[in-house]
Amino acid sequence: MSIVRPQSTSRLLQRLLTVTASLLACVMLAGISGQAAAGAAPLAHRAPWGGYEEVWVPSEMGPIKVQIQWASRGGNAALYLLDGLRARNDRNAWSFETNALDQFRNDNITLVMPVGGESSFYTDWMAPSNFNGQQTTYKWETFLTRDLPNYLETRGVSRHNNGVLGLSMGGSAAMTLAAHHRDQFKFAGSLSGYLNLSAPGMREAIRVSMLDAGRYNVDSMWGPPWSPLWLRNDPFVVAPQLAGLSMYVYAASGLPGHFDQPQAPIDYFNTATGMALEALSLANTRAFQVRLGSLGIPATFSFPPHGTHSWPYWSAELWKARTQILNTLNAW
Repeated sequence: MSIVRPQSTSRLLQRLLTVTASLLACVMLAGISGQAAAGAAPLAHRAPWGGYEEVWVPSEMGPIKVQIQWASRGGNAALYLLDGLRARNDRNAWSFETNALDQFRNDNITLVMPVGGESSFYTDWMAPSNFNGQQTTYKWETFLTRDLPNYLETRGVSRHNNGVLGLSMGGSAAMTLAAHHRDQFKFAGSLSGYLNLSAPGMREAIRVSMLDAGRYNVDSMWGPPWSPLWLRNDPFVVAPQLAGLSMYVYAASGLPGHFDQPQAPIDYFNTATGMALEALSLANTRAFQVRLGSLGIPATFSFPPHGTHSWPYWSAELWKARTQILNTLNAW
């Protein structure tokens, strides 16, 4: 019969407590949800099926917040949803202006919603904007096609089975990103995008819009008119590179529709602004349609007779594009 002395008992208890604390810490770390540091995800760490997270992903611009709804059954497909010209620094508007999360909640596809990028056109700029004291140079193309897929790959998302869709500024960017990164994107969608950026008057229109949305200087973005960078980011110019890509392209007439119910004076102002912006998008998108037709490149086009430049219409069009997106990425 062995006798356990008090000192031995104390040491045994201490060891037990240490092991218990270690196990508890592992359980807590495994169960953490919500915000997470991107760098904390180990290689090949699978994401929680159907869960929602907000992560910070390193970039040349500093850490970028990304809202993510993971595929419902652990699939490797992803859809990048790009914001508009007035993109906010706290949330991507797709997550609260639309029901995008609900639309794809039961589908085997991850929704990726980067936060920020006001007036950026999601491209790599030449220099910081010198009108508003911007401290860093926008490097959004690099982030979306290198840094972000690098991170997502550690969470089970393929680098080669992705779609990208955006509205307005984001629609333009979706087409150019897909054109230049065909190994990454199999689908591209433009909702009320500007797809003929080198057309007469477009540079001036973009200049005014970017000054209004954050006082950004368009000259810091792509340089002078007809520069190689400007042409590189014009969907109309790079259209030949879109051959074989699944595309969904939408623009409405600009005439008020069933989602437009102005009541207060500010509502009428916003509706009038939305009418003008959508009419310009329609002209650009029709030109883009003719351009694709001349090249023999097919795409799905949606031109409803009513609709302004506003979120309810984009939410409805995302639902219409859903089947094409899921089929293209095999994400049912």
